Parts: sequence; C-alpha cells; structure tokens
Amino acid sequence: MRISRSRSVLLAGAVAVTLSATALPAAFAAPSSTAVISEVYGGGGNSGATLTRDFVELANSGSAAYDLSGFSVQYLPGAPSAGSLWQVSALTGSVAPGGRYLVAQAAGTGGTVALPAPDATGTVAMSAASGSIALVSGTTPLTCKTAADCAADTRIVDLVGYGSAVVREGSGPATGATATASVARAASLSDTDDNATDLAAAPPTPVNAAGQTSGGGTDPGDPGNPTEPGTVRVHDIQGTTRVSPLDGKAVTGVPGIVTAVRTSGSKGFWIQDTAPDADPRTGEGVFVFTGSTIPAVAVGDSVLVSGKVDEYYPSATTQSITEITSPRTTVLSSGNPLPAPVVLDAAAVPAAYVPSAGGASIDALPLEPSAYALDLYESLEGTRVQIADTRVTGATTSYDEIWVTVDPEQNPTVRGGTLYSSYTDQNTGRIKVMSLDSTRPFPVGNVGDVLSGTTTGVIDYASFGGYNLQATELGTLTDHHLRREVTRGQKGGELAVATYNVENLDALDEQAKFDTLAEGVAVNLSSPDIVSLEEIQDDNGAVSDGTVGSEATLKRFTDAIVAAGGPRYAWRYVAPQDGQDGGEPGGNIRNVFLFNPLRVSFVDRAGGDATTPVTAVPTRKGVTLSVSPGRIAPASAAWDDSRKPLVGEFRFHGKPVFVIGNHFTSKGGDQPLHGRYQEPSRSSETKRVQQAAEVNTFVKSLLAADKSAQIVTLGDLNDFAFSPTMSALTAGKALKPLITTLPANEQYSYVYEGNSQTLDHILTSPGIRRFDYDVVHINAEFADQASDHDPQIVRIKVDGRR
Repeated sequence: MRISRSRSVLLAGAVAVTLSATALPAAFAAPSSTAVISEVYGGGGNSGATLTRDFVELANSGSAAYDLSGFSVQYLPGAPSAGSLWQVSALTGSVAPGGRYLVAQAAGTGGTVALPAPDATGTVAMSAASGSIALVSGTTPLTCKTAADCAADTRIVDLVGYGSAVVREGSGPATGATATASVARAASLSDTDDNATDLAAAPPTPVNAAGQTSGGGTDPGDPGNPTEPGTVRVHDIQGTTRVSPLDGKAVTGVPGIVTAVRTSGSKGFWIQDTAPDADPRTGEGVFVFTGSTIPAVAVGDSVLVSGKVDEYYPSATTQSITEITSPRTTVLSSGNPLPAPVVLDAAAVPAAYVPSAGGASIDALPLEPSAYALDLYESLEGTRVQIADTRVTGATTSYDEIWVTVDPEQNPTVRGGTLYSSYTDQNTGRIKVMSLDSTRPFPVGNVGDVLSGTTTGVIDYASFGGYNLQATELGTLTDHHLRREVTRGQKGGELAVATYNVENLDALDEQAKFDTLAEGVAVNLSSPDIVSLEEIQDDNGAVSDGTVGSEATLKRFTDAIVAAGGPRYAWRYVAPQDGQDGGEPGGNIRNVFLFNPLRVSFVDRAGGDATTPVTAVPTRKGVTLSVSPGRIAPASAAWDDSRKPLVGEFRFHGKPVFVIGNHFTSKGGDQPLHGRYQEPSRSSETKRVQQAAEVNTFVKSLLAADKSAQIVTLGDLNDFAFSPTMSALTAGKALKPLITTLPANEQYSYVYEGNSQTLDHILTSPGIRRFDYDVVHINAEFADQASDHDPQIVRIKVDGRR
C-alpha cells in the first residue's frame, strides 16, 4: 500500500491528508497520531529470498511532515533472554505527509534485488520469523522486555511484534513472516492496538521517501515468471466494489494486453483482459506499478504479470487505485490489437453522481455503474475509453491538464463552462484529460473551446480531480475565441466598488504580474472608485523576518495601474500582527482598499490596528465608525490564523458609504467531491460560518444605528451562494447577495475541477436600492491568468436614504 504526498492545497473541495490515528495499547503514554511502522521484513538475504537486505518501513498518516531527528528504530529478538539487548538504528530527516521512510538493515548472502535507496541504514540482522520493532523518540536503547514493561515507556511511538514475539501490541503478534514474506499494515493503515489484527503477511514491498520501490520491468529469465496464465484474471482483482477482494495478496500469471505505458512520475503500465466477464461492475483493466523503474514493455504486448495486489490511496480521503505492485512480467508476444475502447458520452454517464453512505466510506458498497457516475468510472478504472468532441470546462493548467465534459447539456454557463449549482446536483460529465505522450505538445485551451475528434486512453484516478483520462491519442483543440470581458465605466452619480483577489501579490513578484493585474483594474474593471483587494502580502512575501508592511507592494501596483491608463489610487489597510493571519507562511496576507481620491474620499479615524475592534458609533446624523480603517472583532476565535475583515468609511458626494473587505478561511481540509467518504465532510465550513456571523453582527450594529446605512460587503468568501456561510452572512436580511440577481448561467467567478462556481461575492445593505452588478470574466476561464479569481463590481446610486 502506498500513500502519496499532496502536490498542493487548493480551494473549493481541496484535500488535506489525514488518516486515523495510530495508537498503542491503552497503557502506552502519548501515542503518535501520525507516525506508524508500516512494514517489517527480516528475511532479506536469506535462502529463497528475493531482496538482499532486511528493512523496516515507516509511514506518516498526518498532514504535516513528521520530524525524525533524534529518533530511532530498535529491534529485540522475539523471545529475549536475560542478556538480550535492544539494537538501535538512528534516524535523521523526516517523513513527508502521506509518505514513507525506509530503514535498511543487515544484508545476507542470498537474494538478487536491492532495496530502493534507503532513508536510513542500520546493521541489525533481524530474524525472518520473529522479533519486535519499536519506533522510539530517542536513541538510548530500551530496557523493557515484556509487553507490559514496554507499555510504560513513553518514548515508544509505535511497536510491532511478529512471529512469536513476546513484546507486541494487543493479544498477539503479527504472523506469517518468513524469508519471502513481510508483515505489513493494510491500505488504510488501520491500528486497533493488536498486531495480529493490524498486520498481515505478504510479499515485501519496501518504499522509500522518494516513492521508489524494488522491482518492475520485464525479466523473462526469472524462474518465477510463468509462461501460462494463472487462475486469477483482472476482473477478479477489480471485484465488485472499490477495494479489491485480493488486496494484499500475491497473484501469478495475470494475463492482459498492455494498453498504455507511463514513463514519468509513478511509473508503470496498464493491462486489459481481452476475455471480459459478463459483470459490468468488475473492471477489465488494472495498473501495474513499477516504481522508479521505466517499464520494459510496449503497447500491444501480451503479458503475464505476477506480483502483489495493492489498493493505493493518493490521500487519506480519496478513493483508491487498484494496482499490481512489485511485478514480474513475462512478455508472450508483441504487436497485438488493443481491446476496443468504451465510449463515454452523455448517454453512457448516469445523471446521479455517487451513492450516499451517510458520510462514511463507500469503499465496501457494491458498484452500480448504471446508476452513479463515480461507480461507472470506478468500473472502468484501468480500462480503455474514448471521448469525442468534448467542450472544455476547465482551462489547461500548468500541470498539462484540461477539464472537459462528455455531457454538453449539463448545466452549461453562458460562456461554455459547466455550472456548479448545489451540493446535491453534481456535474457527472466532467472528466480531466492528461496525456501519456510526452513528444506532443499538450493543447492549451480555455473554457468553451472544444477538444475535437476522438481522444482515447485509460481511466486513472488522482487526489486532485479524481477520475481522469490518461490519453494515448489526443484530439485537436478547436479555439472558440473566448474573450476577456470589459465592464462599462461608472456614471458621474454612480459609486463603483469592486473586489479582486490578486493571488499573493508582493513587491518581489515579476513586473508582468503587476502589469496584468493593473490592466484588469484600469481597463477590464474601468477604474472603479473603490477596489477591495484580497491576498496582498507584506513587502517581501514569503520571507519570515517580521516584515508586515505592504507599502512597496502597493506602490508598485498603483504605479502599474497608472501606466495602464487608470487613476492614481490611494490605499488604506491595517497591518496584521506577524504570522497571525494565515495564508502563505511569512507572507502576512491582508485585505486592502484602493480608492480614487478624485472621485471618493476616505474618512480617516485614528486608532485602528491589528487588535482593536471597530465599532458602530450612533450619531444624530446617522452612524460612523470608531476607527477607520478598522478590523471586525480581531480577538474573536473565528479569525484565529485567518484574515480579518477590513472596514472603511468613505464619502461619495458627501454621503457616507461603509465598505467591508473580506477573505474568509479557505476550503483546505474539506473532503473531495469524488472521495471515498460520501457525502463529503466540509470541515472548513464551520470556521467560515463563524466568520460570517461576526460580519453579520457588525453589519446589524451599523443598521441598528442607521437603518438606511449604505453598506457594501464584499470579497473572497471561499463559499457558495447556496452555502450555510451565505445564510449566516445574510441572516435577518441584513445583506443581499448580488450574485443571485444574475441569470443562473452567469452566477460564477471561479473555475475548479471543471466546475464554474462562485467563491467571491458582493452583498449590499437594504439602504442600497439601485445598483448595477457585474462579474467580469478575465481570469478563471483562461489558461493564461493573473489570478484564479474573476473580479466583481457593483455600481450604486448613493442617494437612497430614507
């Protein structure tokens, strides 16, 4: 079993890597919630062994690197005598989140296959049949020699006893270790505090921190390579659920035709059986993982594959990929015709997305490929498929990925995307396309373009985006000439207020980024009177040296706006306390107001700082702010490690307008739409609801002092118009979300995983009765983008006081 490290953390359904805590028996103090001994093998170099060395493999099931500095793994014989001592192997470095760490031990005289490059090396000659391994915080040898005594040693982070080991977790040791078998945890890394339950015997599969394994490729001379098919077929491996019934078991002579080969990243190849069974649930294709070794097979080869079946979870909350690992491959013939691809189109994909498990795992549910789209894609995992003339719904990314839909009539947007309109109405036709052909440039497409002709490949799965098509034959791109929008300029009596997430802008960024963002303000937004910016960083960006000011960043940005034909903006912000507002470490992210002093004035009231809350001050003429600019309830737990809202008082034609700039906490940590837990948990939503409630309370305090107060609340709220966050923000009809005033097929400002959706919002108070609102599409639908967000603007008449 392998768990990958995440590439990055994204918004709108992004994944954070967490697994169930690994625990020792109750008597052990302070068990680790992350580090675990995942595999132990003492048969290296023994007679009959393939591997030349013993090893211990560690895993990190947490979301952050686990530091091993000063740690050790220690070995004790299974039946220790009075003179037996724990033997120590010191560790260095760390285990990446979701990663592995390989400790090589003594080599024997047998075996022919070396371990992958170890992350640490010891000299312990472990027994193949029986022993105890402890992961220890420290390098001083343990002295305990019974399970009870070791339970009292708080330095022990995890413990595995195998064979007839006296020192073990739970009722008994893990069994079945031999010269050719290790003891290893299951794919889930489940720990019930019982070694006999948690670890099982299987062919050894060492993985190092780089994700490299031993084995892979073709070795016809290996006496273990059969020349006749075994009894297991691919559909037996795939089974009728998402998890193979043969998970963790060895298979021999699985027949298939090589349909695709991957020579970069997680290397390997796909095989497909040419004699499928009659059950639509049982897939006929499977990935053969060769680790760091480039496969020595070619498309069209007829092969027999022997190895170990493994369910690979790209992260803790995703579904798994069924694979054959540590393969031995016999090529029987070459140049064979490939199985005909399954056609994916609107008729083939069900309208329902995924079955519900009440928030639990769907791994064990029987597949229903005719009822649910994710069940269909799972039943086609590893299988050749073909799509044709598919519309692009997510622009080409820097990773050479493009999202298309095979159901063009499903929730189309006005500009060619696919609208994400509710939690219960998922867009089933979306699929991510990647290419296995590194010799051909990947097409650069925008939303609304068409991937014309046929695209053929195999269905794979990844933590980002879920099911995807690994293309062996790629269609051609038809450009539908999507254009960036330009909104109209405001009239003399209209106050134009905009929001724009400028994606971690700081003074060290390239001038091109400043220029493109500036053009968006000056040209596409037609120079609003007020621009509420999100993601302005301090002047040296992600450098953690105590810098909190953004003057140089804002000077470069406003200079670039002038160069693009815009006005000379002034700015206001409240500098955060160093390291207290979340975002990129060292960046000190904050909200900022730009304003055109020739059109609108800012009311400065001293006293606003990172920790002082702004309050509403009733007066005979209405309401004012206690400080301006100020921050809403900065001491509230709702804003812990998060951006605080910026509040400013402006005057337009002599009338007060209150603007609240927001950047709520991200969706990082939410379970993915395509994941193993259905319905997915939106854990980050709790914090956003709290933040929305704080803003709502402040807005109501302004309205209590003046029910006609002109209030514009706007920014990157990181949530949808139909979310509980929006309900909390608008409670009591204090604010009106303007996104809902647009036609349904225009209600979006962000594109994620092929879904057009809204994370950015502008809301207005009841006192604003005449407005003109626009989402200006200049980024999210384009492969070439200065930010991943589209800006929004509202033009209001500030004359509606009652």
